[in-house]
Amino acid sequence: MKILPSIKNAYLLIDHDTIVDYGSMDDIQNLDADQVIDATGKMVLPTWCDSHTHIVYSGNREQEFVDRINGLSYEDIANRGGGILNSAEKLQNTSEEDLYQQSAKRLQKVIKLGTGAIEIKSGYGLTVDAELKMLRVIKRLKKEFPLKVRATLLAAHAIPKEYKNDKTAFVDLVINKMIPEVAKEQLANYIDVFCEKGYFDLEDTERILKAGKEHGLIPKIHVNQFNAFGGVGVGVKYEALSVDHLEEMNIEDIDVLKNSATMPVALPSCSYFLSIPYTPARQIIDAGLPLALATDYNPGSTPSGNMNFVISTACIKMKMTPEEAINAATINGAYAMGIGTMYGSITKGKKANLIITKEIPSYAFMPYAFGENHIDNVIINGQII
Repeated sequence: MKILPSIKNAYLLIDHDTIVDYGSMDDIQNLDADQVIDATGKMVLPTWCDSHTHIVYSGNREQEFVDRINGLSYEDIANRGGGILNSAEKLQNTSEEDLYQQSAKRLQKVIKLGTGAIEIKSGYGLTVDAELKMLRVIKRLKKEFPLKVRATLLAAHAIPKEYKNDKTAFVDLVINKMIPEVAKEQLANYIDVFCEKGYFDLEDTERILKAGKEHGLIPKIHVNQFNAFGGVGVGVKYEALSVDHLEEMNIEDIDVLKNSATMPVALPSCSYFLSIPYTPARQIIDAGLPLALATDYNPGSTPSGNMNFVISTACIKMKMTPEEAINAATINGAYAMGIGTMYGSITKGKKANLIITKEIPSYAFMPYAFGENHIDNVIINGQII
């Protein structure tokens, strides 16, 4: 992760939507192209691969933001009907068309900020109909927008009010009704669970991941956001593609990730916004593990999909080098979405998804000058956005 291969004074050739050649300008051989972009003084990078978002939601939760400033904790707000349950109530009362229009605006913004592949979770429905509505919106976004979109069923995001005293019945609903319906309609690639105290415990998590796998959904999990109690091990046991959050880590979590195929994912914007600890990136990377970075874009704990800010925050607060942060936000993010063979790096045969920066002195300048937009152009599937 410490090495970011680069070529100075380079060319890159795109044919239709694919990278077909690149190299030093010294080696260019009578190349004739229909269109030439002069990137003198600029950097050309792969687009960001944001492997953890919740951008399909209704309304906002700015009042909870003010409540936290005034001393309430995330848990306090959740206990009085705020948090995820607040978003679920809004979403259940929002039409599918309105939900699509709200979400499409957010997607347009993150593309301009350099995101070329994105994972989007359900989880603000919490009923069969509302979860399916969310996933249909994600499917439409995938169809209408040029960037790569992956869908995740996160029905086990919170316990609905009507199941407050019978969590097992809700888990049964997820397993027996939601997962089969989503699999039948092919609305999701992944199954996810919020494995946390007060939400879903290790047994719940195992049951849901197992059921998801049986229906062809690949496990991912929200884990170790506030407490470390063995959830990472459950993720590895069920061959989760990624384990996400990891603000709280212990030595057992590090050890169980070694020699696994599971990608740890950090969400530094969430730590910034909630004033909770940051994922111990140095501990993870220095143990020989990879790490991916994602936004966690959602209305409650990270109302931003700006991957540039994520990279800066990872460097400033998590002591990641610019090379590590860029690798974490591109090739490792692509892996955490299961799309690493076609996205996440400038490689012959991969999709032509590229960021062209403004004139900057080095790629380290991007996280360094964190308050500015350094992106000049974004290219998705060979097309300038």
